[in-house]
Amino acid sequence: MTVASLCLSISSILCIGLILAASLHDIATRTIPDRLVLALAAVGLTISVINGHVLGSLLAAGAIFVVTALCWRRGWIGGGDVKLLGAAALGLPPHSVFAFAAAVAFAGGLLAVLYLVARRLVPAPTSLRPAGLFARAVRVERWRISRGGPLPYACAIAVGVLFVNVSGWTP
Repeated sequence: MTVASLCLSISSILCIGLILAASLHDIATRTIPDRLVLALAAVGLTISVINGHVLGSLLAAGAIFVVTALCWRRGWIGGGDVKLLGAAALGLPPHSVFAFAAAVAFAGGLLAVLYLVARRLVPAPTSLRPAGLFARAVRVERWRISRGGPLPYACAIAVGVLFVNVSGWTP
């Protein structure tokens, strides 16, 4: 194993860990910390340097960022999701960005359907405050679902990253 392939393996694991951490944070608080986005961008840029497609990755990530920023201006997506999508695209080969966007859109659609169905099936939370952390997180999520709150879209972004990284599928 060469040094470059070892660095690439470590960077890929870091990328997946960071995107999963952003997803968990989004589920818990519906925010994505800038420090996670910056770390993901740095790791993604490292992957692009190692693979030799820095310019293509920067252009593809910039295109993703611009398109999603326009969606943010329309109120269709959150600002943290815009930054996370751009940062995640930095570590992908430029020819995989379309597959990434398609996977994110598909996963986001499934997430939306899941939340719409859950809105009919999940009862509103009771006024009692549960003791455990997990029970409190479930209560908060039940409250969000019953009120039609925002989706944790970082989960869909994580599915897109995992799909492209694990499957290696490209159009």
